[in-house]
Amino acid sequence: MNKNPVGVFDSGLGGLSTVRAIKKLLPNEDIIYFGDTGRVPYGTRSNETIESYTAQDIKFLRSFDCKMIAVACGTVSTVSRELIKGLPLPSTGILTPSAKAAALATKNGKIGIMGTSATINSGAFDKEIKSYNEKAEITSVACPLLVSLVESNWCGVDDDVTNPAVKRYLKPILENGCDTVILGCTHFPHLIPIIRNIAGEGVTLIDSGLEEAKYIKQYLDENDMRNAPDHKGEAKYFVSDRPQNFSSAAATLLGESIDNECSFIDIFKYIQEDLWTGKQ
Repeated sequence: MNKNPVGVFDSGLGGLSTVRAIKKLLPNEDIIYFGDTGRVPYGTRSNETIESYTAQDIKFLRSFDCKMIAVACGTVSTVSRELIKGLPLPSTGILTPSAKAAALATKNGKIGIMGTSATINSGAFDKEIKSYNEKAEITSVACPLLVSLVESNWCGVDDDVTNPAVKRYLKPILENGCDTVILGCTHFPHLIPIIRNIAGEGVTLIDSGLEEAKYIKQYLDENDMRNAPDHKGEAKYFVSDRPQNFSSAAATLLGESIDNECSFIDIFKYIQEDLWTGKQ
């Protein structure tokens, strides 16, 4: 048994799809969430900037003595993959769980990937999928607008701005006959009702937040790291910009108010030197 919290971070609101899934699958676990809302989006940044942000985000979460770090960000999961692997504590991103789920789900071997520009340009999803199915035919599409639309909470199924954007991004994926689509950014599962309407019931959508939460549950179970079964899990949220903006949208995406659990932190205080030892 391990009572320490699970640390989760993303560039903004997107990672709440992972939090939502953890709350459902692991209701006894405490969660520390950091949304880097002051620097969102990550997907348009250089690899060097993304890695610098990643180091600071992890430094902050490690101050809570987290038992596991969940990178709930597709951009970080792909661009900073090697950096994450070097952590001296259990960690996961969305890459491997989502790629494996897609490889198992596809019937015709044609898989679509929706991600940020940085994620798609990294080619990490293509490589990971090929490790499970070398004959897979992959259609990758960068969807830079979708992160901003979710951050603006324009997620309604009838939204007249988000619908045409999703339709445009899905077009090459559907035209190439993909029967499975990886939502390779944790912002995108918040748009599943819209994506489902456009893609149709015959296309399997891989929810990256859910797949990551499934992996976390499996890891904690296999390593006897779960919290006490009679403990009611609590979540605390931290952001690098105004908490009010985040809390308002989060209430819709999580289906619960977090006004009393959301606080601002100055992420620039968390320098990256000696990141893996935890020393300043």
